[in-house]
Amino acid sequence: MGQQQLLLIILGVIIVGIAIAVGLSMFSSQSISSNKDAIINDLNNLFANAYQYRIRPASMGGGGGSYVGYKIPATLSSNENGTYTTDPTPVTAADLIVFNAESSQDSTRTVVVNIDGTGRPVANSWTYDGDFK
Repeated sequence: MGQQQLLLIILGVIIVGIAIAVGLSMFSSQSISSNKDAIINDLNNLFANAYQYRIRPASMGGGGGSYVGYKIPATLSSNENGTYTTDPTPVTAADLIVFNAESSQDSTRTVVVNIDGTGRPVANSWTYDGDFK
């Protein structure tokens, strides 16, 4: 083989290597973004569950207008996306819940959000850590 052919083969291998590295990087960032979106979706379901508890009368096992005593149901506390907790557990505040979410893919990826008495996130209360930033 001539020197020019060897140079083209080396150049081709380098280009393929770079393409693979870029592809892996794009896949990784997409995976992180998908996990974050799934956790946010799970938290939205938990917000609805907590609000249902709050508005349900105490005689029917609800909070009677308060979040006090709310616990995340076992079926919603963990899934393939992450693990979810309240701070504290059970909830002791009547009009505020702090939800914590930890990614099942990487424990440094966390989301923390405060929910008010209307069942909605408090403005600017979303906190992201790890690769979720």
